[in-house]
Amino acid sequence: MAFNGTWKVERSENYDKFMEQMGVNVVKRKLAEHDNLKVVIEQSGDKFHIKESSTFRTKDIDFCLGMQFDYALADGTEVSGTWELEGETLKGKFTRKDNGKILTTTRAVMCGELVQCYNYEGVDAKRFFSRKQ
Repeated sequence: MAFNGTWKVERSENYDKFMEQMGVNVVKRKLAEHDNLKVVIEQSGDKFHIKESSTFRTKDIDFCLGMQFDYALADGTEVSGTWELEGETLKGKFTRKDNGKILTTTRAVMCGELVQCYNYEGVDAKRFFSRKQ
């Protein structure tokens, strides 16, 4: 599976503006710019196990494609949603529990990098991850 492996964030585009739109305060936004996020992805059929570890937290996430689950973002924002696999792209659609607004995200492996794209209320951002051995 293309997603399987350990991925380390290398760079971001428009991530601060995205977090600002999400309502993340300036202190947390500045810390997030240097979170050293590492993501371990294990896919087996429709089941995914993801371990996110950063300077600030470690979180294990288990989900099945197409099945709704609850998740708390790094800033504590609670969402509920699903991931779908469309071709070679994971597409997530999540509803914030505090205001009912939609957060969309995609993950795709392109040119050897894991690219995660986000959209919230018209603001887009990307994070780029390299595969680690």
